Amino acid sequence: MKNMFLIITLIIVFALTACKHQAKEEEVNLQNLSDTETVNSDKITKNVFTDTYGDKLEVTLNETKNTVIVHLNGKTYEMKKSDELPEYTATNPDYQYSDIRGEVTLLRKGYNMVLFHHKKDKPSSNTKMASY
Repeated sequence: MKNMFLIITLIIVFALTACKHQAKEEEVNLQNLSDTETVNSDKITKNVFTDTYGDKLEVTLNETKNTVIVHLNGKTYEMKKSDELPEYTATNPDYQYSDIRGEVTLLRKGYNMVLFHHKKDKPSSNTKMASY
C-alpha cells in the first residue's frame, strides 16, 4: 500500500511540474512579432532640410507606397511619386517636390513659385590627388 501511495504521489508531482505550456506562450509571441512586421513593412525615410532663410522643410518618403508628405510653415502637402520626371520627384495637382542631385525644391505649379529651396553642401574631402 505504501508503494502504491508513493507511486501515485510521484506521478502527481511529476505531472504538476512537467505540464508547463511554454510552447504555447512562444506561439503567441511569434504571432505578435508577425503582426508588428506587417505594420512596419513600409520603407519610410524622414529628412529635415533648412534653407538659407532658416525655414525648415520636413519630408517623409514612403518608398513602398511611392508617396511623399511634406511639412512647411505649418502646412502639409501630400504627393505621389512621378516616374516621368527626373530622379526623385513627386507631384500633386498644385505642388511639386524634387530632390535632384542634392537640390531639394518645393514649388507651386500654377504660379511657378518656389516655396522652398535647399542645396546640400558637398562634403569636403581630405584626400590629395597624386601627381606624376
